[in-house]
Amino acid sequence: MWAERIAAGSTIGIFCPSHVGAEERYGPIVSTLEWLGFKVRRGANFHGDAYGYAGSAEGRAADLNALASDPEVAMVMFNGGESSAEILPYVDFEAIRRNPKPYVSYSDGTTILSAIRAQTGLVTYYGVSGGVFSDLRHYDYVQFKSHLVEGCLADDAIADIRLRPICGGSCDGELAGGYAPLFAFMLGSPYFRYDAGRRHLLFLEDHEIFSKVGSVATTLAFIGQSAFMKSVTGLLFGHYAASVPDDLYGLLARFGQAHGIPVAYTDDFGHGPRHAILPIGAEAMMDVGAGRIRLIG
Repeated sequence: MWAERIAAGSTIGIFCPSHVGAEERYGPIVSTLEWLGFKVRRGANFHGDAYGYAGSAEGRAADLNALASDPEVAMVMFNGGESSAEILPYVDFEAIRRNPKPYVSYSDGTTILSAIRAQTGLVTYYGVSGGVFSDLRHYDYVQFKSHLVEGCLADDAIADIRLRPICGGSCDGELAGGYAPLFAFMLGSPYFRYDAGRRHLLFLEDHEIFSKVGSVATTLAFIGQSAFMKSVTGLLFGHYAASVPDDLYGLLARFGQAHGIPVAYTDDFGHGPRHAILPIGAEAMMDVGAGRIRLIG
């Protein structure tokens, strides 16, 4: 299920699934969105503070639920942050299903985006969050408009992602993934389910500021040992560092060889300077030899 794109002048709802919505952080985000012509509605607990977080887990989820049910809110955007997963037991997935709209985030937002997709069938959008709008760059602006604003640019913006080949081949499947450690955790969560009869094109990202290559290897090992891996047809790995260490490329090559799947690396999504958007649940194909990934269907 796809939500409709938003129109110019639409209201974008933002809430904090983790940290307190400090004005010095969110002021520039809101100003940029308003400068672009959108209205912004913040969750009621946006500036709350409970043990250093934006209210209790119930309160943070209540903000999401309220924005989901608000007919004036056309899209919901949120940052990540540790503890985001705490809100999942309190999310009203039925309200989200009844009121389909785009949900947009990345990083620790992986848990919420993946749960919404799994529980409702709604396509969600990984790759950009409110934080991107505090220092909006042209590539990110084009990605945002291409995927999410009606009447803007190409329908298949992920075709703009540049690939570095690791293991050759082509594949197709339903896009699934996100921030690698969080996606690995989701595989054991009751809020994540998937159709084992469908093919999945897996996308993952991590960054040197969070994880050494050895930690990435541990994450990939658990994903590789999961039942989900049986449905994976290929892997796209996102930005890790400005200068990528050879041992990461080696790790990705071993992973692809062990599972007999094509693998590519890109600097165009993840915790780097470029934030391509990958729609979780959309069908896509990747041709590593041709250096291309695109939406299909």
